[in-house]
Amino acid sequence: MRDKVLNYLGLAARGRLVVTGYNTCVFTMAKNKVKYLILAEDLAENSKKKMISEANKKGVPYGIYGTKESLSHITGKEDSGIFGVTDINLAKAISNEIENIQSR
Repeated sequence: MRDKVLNYLGLAARGRLVVTGYNTCVFTMAKNKVKYLILAEDLAENSKKKMISEANKKGVPYGIYGTKESLSHITGKEDSGIFGVTDINLAKAISNEIENIQSR
């Protein structure tokens, strides 16, 4: 199951439907383009708090999943732990998979 989230995220990255990094995600959320936010489990606590706060302000759903290494590797970005999915269908698929995994 864990591979499905990474596969969807990789697909989104190849389709240029993912934004990465704190500033880019905040800027894109301000434009209401981010449909789902993914934060790495090993992201610094302060960064998590800031991004969760921003996501809540903008009404963007979020999930905490994977490591910075695995998420960065699948998207082709280096050392990033914050990812915003801009496609609604991929956002729903990723969100559902993360919820299924976390509900076990």
